[in-house]
Amino acid sequence: MLQNHIGEFAALLTAFFWTITALAFEYASNKVGSLIVNFLRLLLAFIFLSFYSWISRGHILPTDATSSAWLWLSLSGLIGFVIGDLFLFESYTIIGSRISMLIMTLVPPITAIFSWFILDETMSLLSIFGMIITVGGILIVIVSRKNGGKKIFISHSLKGLLYAFIGSVGQSFGLIFSKVGMGSYNAFAATQIRIVTGIIGFFIIITLLGKWKNVNRAFFNKDAMKRITLGSFFGPFLGVSFSLLAIQHALAGVASTIMAIVPILIIPPAILIMKQKVSTKEIIGAVISVIGVAIFFI
Repeated sequence: MLQNHIGEFAALLTAFFWTITALAFEYASNKVGSLIVNFLRLLLAFIFLSFYSWISRGHILPTDATSSAWLWLSLSGLIGFVIGDLFLFESYTIIGSRISMLIMTLVPPITAIFSWFILDETMSLLSIFGMIITVGGILIVIVSRKNGGKKIFISHSLKGLLYAFIGSVGQSFGLIFSKVGMGSYNAFAATQIRIVTGIIGFFIIITLLGKWKNVNRAFFNKDAMKRITLGSFFGPFLGVSFSLLAIQHALAGVASTIMAIVPILIIPPAILIMKQKVSTKEIIGAVISVIGVAIFFI
């Protein structure tokens, strides 16, 4: 049973891993700041991936990559990790990881739209319909009415929603450039290249902003470091590993749909652990948004 559906089980585990990651990084970002969390989690993820690459490939560093791979994967790291994740993690501190992950269901449709222009990939009418359903589910959550339904307003911070949207666009471009640069190259080594670029990018930002004292303080914040380590292990390391395993052993559409259920999985721990109030409307919106992702991959 398990062997016949190893890809689907791997995708389900990936969704659980990313749920843990989102909650861990939300907590840590509120404690020491999203910029510092981003930098430290990439350092830890690089250590995890380097050890894994040494065991699996015999290479601690991706020294066997071509110059073309380094170029495109470096761009992917700068856009996806530095720009995209910086805004995403900041949105955690404003609207929380639960709503941010809901906005991130836009990644598949955004990626498809830009892939249409950049990579000449086609989209079916059903895919477009799936995009509309996904957006509709998000709107159900973030739009409310008052004064007897006469006035419509955004029920969550517009700044937080915008940051999460920028995060989804950054991740989409990161995926596209990764696809261009990776080719047949080892995916874990490709992730190492992206992380190296991300570390350099955050190093420059922290230096320009004079935030190294904040980094030092974060090291001595035991609660934050526990969450950063937890998130780094389950996110950039295990999350990437099991998502690749899922795509290897299951149809990409099926795997992607299962991995997109994070906005639903994150609701129970958000209520029980984070003590957040979740309305029926928000649960319905999250389910509809994920259904839209599922339709997108049919």
